[in-house]
Amino acid sequence: MTTRSYQVPDISCGHCKTAIEGEVGALTQVDQVTVDIDARTVTVMGDVDDSAVHAAIEEAGYAVAPTS
Repeated sequence: MTTRSYQVPDISCGHCKTAIEGEVGALTQVDQVTVDIDARTVTVMGDVDDSAVHAAIEEAGYAVAPTS
């Protein structure tokens, strides 16, 4: 099992948290998803592909910040 974090700059409220956790949490292979509103991060535990997580976050209406 791996843990990955994603920066999502548009996270600003509880609705954002609920929407993202719902979409990402519905993916198979995701054991846990946590959204930190203040840090604007999504942390995912499980054996899931990055592209699937990105797609789920986009389905919730948000975008993952590009990594530098």
